[in-house]
Amino acid sequence: MTETAASSPRVPTSLDRAAAYSWRIIVVAIVALAGLWLLREARVVFFPVVIAVFLARALSPVSGWLQRHRWRPGLAAITSILAFFVVFALLLTVAVRSFAGEAEAIGPTLTQAVDDIEDWLVDDSPFDISRADAQSVRARIGDEFDNLTRSSDAAVAERATLVAEVVTGVILAIILTFFMLRDGRRFADWVAARGEGRRPARVRRSLDAGWATLAGYLRGAALLGVVEAIAMGITLWLVGGSLIAPVMVITVLAAFIPIVGAVAAGVIAVLVALVTAGTTAAIIVAVVALVVQQLDNDLLAPVIYGRALNLHPVAVLLSVVAGGALLGLTGTILAVPVVAVVANSLRAYRSAETTTRAGSG
Repeated sequence: MTETAASSPRVPTSLDRAAAYSWRIIVVAIVALAGLWLLREARVVFFPVVIAVFLARALSPVSGWLQRHRWRPGLAAITSILAFFVVFALLLTVAVRSFAGEAEAIGPTLTQAVDDIEDWLVDDSPFDISRADAQSVRARIGDEFDNLTRSSDAAVAERATLVAEVVTGVILAIILTFFMLRDGRRFADWVAARGEGRRPARVRRSLDAGWATLAGYLRGAALLGVVEAIAMGITLWLVGGSLIAPVMVITVLAAFIPIVGAVAAGVIAVLVALVTAGTTAAIIVAVVALVVQQLDNDLLAPVIYGRALNLHPVAVLLSVVAGGALLGLTGTILAVPVVAVVANSLRAYRSAETTTRAGSG
């Protein structure tokens, strides 16, 4: 009886299971930290690759249309890239001419708006706030914003090599974009074919899901940015504010940073309205900004993004904050689309694997 009891296997306790999960979490954390370190060290290659993927996704409809009309893949890719630079140059020229005089005033305008808010908080508000406290909070906010927008290339800039890295990155991104447009489908087929059994079909489905996710994100961010910019521009014009063109441009660009970008663009619009049109105009702009953002988040975003940005708002916010802390402004912009692409690709791979198992069973 004693021998039987001694030879029976020990039932794992809660502490054993917690220890097992803790070791797994530690291993995953170490791998993640190692990956982030490698990412920072290889940023000269990583950023051009990511930019090339974005450009290739944006230009693939044009290149695909040309290829369907019997253009050779290489010629279609080159034409698409050249067309992009021509359109970009034209838009940049129009934008610069439209607010060249106003853009210089937006910095002093925002500073004056913050000064007015500080004066109101110290002199007229019902709160007991001293001038020193207000300036301390203002300095802290400025420091945090500087930390967010400071790129990881700051150390490189101190060594006077930032220009060389940027030039190299741009050239590399253009070259990679060309090859992605020309050979993207064949490369995806080659990657999918590396597996055995039914794995190639699952890999291809995962790649297609990631590609569709990136397209949906770019299209959705652009459309939402245009809608918000038009609404804010019209509101500023109606209340008698100025700097309309710069605020609209900032609103469009900020749309590519979910949650944080919309809030920042709304705050800038309110501050501009406060200085250029008065307190009543600023309140109106603030109300319109809140209404537009709520409508976008609750009505337009689910329809425009669809499953492209199928992430919980908490995951989006954490991605933006983590990307900014690790890679500066570039990480803030790239965090959400990268997380969305990875999440939807893994989801598609697992869904295909479950379907395969169910079919074989």
